[in-house]
Amino acid sequence: MGESQKKNDLFFICSLIEYIARKTKNTKKYIVEKLGRESIKKVYDLAEIYHSENMEKISDELIQKHKIEMGDYDVILRCNNNIPSFWELGRVYERLIIMINENEEEYINTLIKVLSSWIIEKIDNYNSSMYYENPSYIYECFVQGKII
Repeated sequence: MGESQKKNDLFFICSLIEYIARKTKNTKKYIVEKLGRESIKKVYDLAEIYHSENMEKISDELIQKHKIEMGDYDVILRCNNNIPSFWELGRVYERLIIMINENEEEYINTLIKVLSSWIIEKIDNYNSSMYYENPSYIYECFVQGKII
């Protein structure tokens, strides 16, 4: 059996935030703050529709609407290894969020908490192995508040 629609919608919004962060060279925390909870929730609620849209178009609309400026947090430039796709990182974030709180009604609050946390900087270091570690390990690091 496949993934539930809510989990798939969570995956989409996580991937979209990663895409916008890369495109504007900003941290996920900054993007989450600029979008705000209501906008994130709206995109999450409409994710099934947005899935058929062009990611470039959706991101441009959100960047313009929320006045997201270019930053200097370029995770791609600092990478010496293979660069994971924004979809791959969306899946990493989705899994972590669900492991932290399986309650679908809390996905957005948990997303904001996770994408604003210390662990995202560690996952963003593509020269390390953090982004492709076992989801249970990433979860345990998050819970303990440190790399274990």
